Amino acid sequence: MTTSPDHRRGRLLSATAVLLTLMGLGLLGGGAWLVALGGSFYYVLAGVALLAVAVLAWQARPASLWLYALFFLATLAWSLWEARLAWWPLAARTDVFFLLGLLMITPWVARCLRHHPPSATRGPDEPRRLRWNGGRAALAGALALYAGVAVTTWVVDFSATEGRLSDVSRLPAANGDGVPAGEWHAYGRTGHGQRYAPLGQITPENVGQLEVVWHHHTGDLRGRPGDPEETTFEATPLKVGNRLFLCTPHQQAIALDATTGQELWRFDPKVLSRLALQHQTCRGLSYWPGNGNAAPPAGAAAPDAASVPGAPPLPIAAQDGPAVDACTGMLFLPTADGRIIALDPASGAVCRRFGGGTGQINLWRGMPNVRLGGYYSTSPVVASQRVLVVGGTVLDNVSVREPSGVVRGFDIQTGQLLWNWDPARPEGDTAPIPAGQTYAESSPNVWSVMSVDEALGLVYLPLGNPPPDQWGGRRSDASEKVGSSVVALDLATGRLRWVFQTVHHDLWDYDVPAQPTLVDLNVGGAPVPALVQPTKQGELFVLDRRTGQAVHPVREVAAPQGAARGDRTAPTQPVSSVSFDPPPLTGASMWGATPFDQLACRIAFHRLRYEGRFTPPSVEGTLVYPGNFGVFNWGGIAVDPQRQIAFTTPGYLAFTSQLVPRPDDTTLMVQGQRRPDGSLPALNENFGAPFAVKLAAFTSPFGIPCQAPPWGYVAGVDLNSGRIAWRHRNGTVRDLAPVPLPFRMGVPSLGGPLLTAGGVAFLSGTLDDYLRAYDVASGKTLWRSRLPAGGQATPMSYLGADGRQYIVVVAGGHGSLGTRAGDSVIAYALPRR
Repeated sequence: MTTSPDHRRGRLLSATAVLLTLMGLGLLGGGAWLVALGGSFYYVLAGVALLAVAVLAWQARPASLWLYALFFLATLAWSLWEARLAWWPLAARTDVFFLLGLLMITPWVARCLRHHPPSATRGPDEPRRLRWNGGRAALAGALALYAGVAVTTWVVDFSATEGRLSDVSRLPAANGDGVPAGEWHAYGRTGHGQRYAPLGQITPENVGQLEVVWHHHTGDLRGRPGDPEETTFEATPLKVGNRLFLCTPHQQAIALDATTGQELWRFDPKVLSRLALQHQTCRGLSYWPGNGNAAPPAGAAAPDAASVPGAPPLPIAAQDGPAVDACTGMLFLPTADGRIIALDPASGAVCRRFGGGTGQINLWRGMPNVRLGGYYSTSPVVASQRVLVVGGTVLDNVSVREPSGVVRGFDIQTGQLLWNWDPARPEGDTAPIPAGQTYAESSPNVWSVMSVDEALGLVYLPLGNPPPDQWGGRRSDASEKVGSSVVALDLATGRLRWVFQTVHHDLWDYDVPAQPTLVDLNVGGAPVPALVQPTKQGELFVLDRRTGQAVHPVREVAAPQGAARGDRTAPTQPVSSVSFDPPPLTGASMWGATPFDQLACRIAFHRLRYEGRFTPPSVEGTLVYPGNFGVFNWGGIAVDPQRQIAFTTPGYLAFTSQLVPRPDDTTLMVQGQRRPDGSLPALNENFGAPFAVKLAAFTSPFGIPCQAPPWGYVAGVDLNSGRIAWRHRNGTVRDLAPVPLPFRMGVPSLGGPLLTAGGVAFLSGTLDDYLRAYDVASGKTLWRSRLPAGGQATPMSYLGADGRQYIVVVAGGHGSLGTRAGDSVIAYALPRR
């Protein structure tokens, strides 16, 4: 027995009514909860409206189309009032209702509504004609109006800031940094950390012609036994002569021919396995060109670098592979087991005379709470002419009994300790501590990249906090002075010269994440040797690097109060006049793929404590925005010293922070009922503190951010005036969505930008596996190239032996961010003429 077309259409109408009923009940119930929390009434009203439409649809009444048209127009008006002309927030509020409206005006549904007299008034063979009138026409008009708004907001980016930066050099081109224009000698090219290549072959007019010249695979992939989730390839290569030098995630050092990509040598430090690491990475090597004398000063020697009381013996680099006595220059490799190894750039052999015949420094000497994996350098050290300055990372939120965040200066030729600056005693004596003594435990540390101005004799440190991050009730006054600060030390003695604190009594993991960038500015007609410090909370603090005084105004603003038991909050926090601090979140800022997960995000938002930026962590749960991923992170910014402009990559993601009371110092509160595998630290347990902490991204039930996009931008800043000239959303969700949709929503990036004298900037760290080129003056995207893996690293540029300008990027992925893993080093250049 077959069913008639009318019967099938009737079943479709019934299914539509059921769908309307379920949606209405969901919005009514969730909306009532939201209203009880102090949120919007829209969802309750929408639920009532959909239930009314469902009743009319059950009765096959044409009025259901009229009512749905009114509901849809009201939803569109409310959406425009809340989201303005922003496509993605509009889509989240209307997408499901638009599709349902399309279904309701189809002949298969609309024909079932009683638009016509009973069938007895027409012949049995007379077809029922469906006209575009009444409610059907009204609903079609409402949908067409929405389509027009949608197309407009899709094509025009109303969130963008349009403008131009000067393309005229304000200072004459100079090369006073001692680095040849075609080379790259430090992480940021020089110790000033500008990430600027003074090369002009690649311009906005020809960048579209870039092509891959060579592609090298290191063979070092994440996934080894004991690798933490955050195993990442974040290296920026160095270029000296015609050689590139880089390190891999597992700290193998590699030399490549800069023009062909051919591997010349490789050094494996044989790092101890199964370390309790939080991060498995190496952001780069450091290079010392030598002083023309291969022999160290007479009588200079370093202590035995092999053994430290309480620690397992470390491998001795000079005994485990090729070694040479004389190195006219040196590369310095940090390792995850706590060593700094000196290598010969020519051969990759260990420089035996460094470290008292071992070729290495043992960073565990003088450390309290020796626990391999608890302290190591993930970032390159500072290699000045005479002093090697070394910082290191300390595990976050594991316990209150961690190693020290001490910063040490070593003789760059011998490895002999010259001074030690203990952040727990910032004003104290910096002479090397006597044998048998230890540095202060759990002090603020320098995990990111430092900068140096050898003319001023200062080294600049971006400091973090003493653990734990989210509760500071037992921090010392001395540590509080330098926590979350940029600090200048005397390069020769390690003595404190000045401190600028970016966050007072930091409870949000807003440690200073990025290398300070040094640049000479012309502010108000006066030359100023400046330091630009990006922060996680979105500030660009522009300081006089001689004194630490603000060049652009900094004001103190009132901060939310009410810390957890036993803690306190600072009454004010510093805010720069050059700021990417986002507007505070509201219920209208919530987002989702549909109105339903957006409703869930609104409920979650109102259940969390949130009074704007610097809302203290709490037992009930606090919304932290910007989150500790940071508006800026370790990639920092790029600065053109001639134009005195900055290319920046602000990103915006909210996180949640919930303090969990601890009954004792051993029970696992956030890691489950069993201790984690011995190769991994018990993160966020905060043993010894009164609270553990639960940290998470603020996401919807579908796992997407609860706050509306864009989540990532590129932006240009005039550093002389402090003006943000342009800002554009950047990146797609192609590699983040379940299906590869190339929607340009604006996604975060991790890894720094590169600026070139040709007026082109490059960025590979965006989470969609592309290397992009931008017009520095306008911010326009000029070119992009697909990467085989995540490019969460900072590109660099140099001249090859063939005279061409090269752009090199590392693409190896980031474990915590879930970008594709790889082991690629890729070089691009313009075609040969």
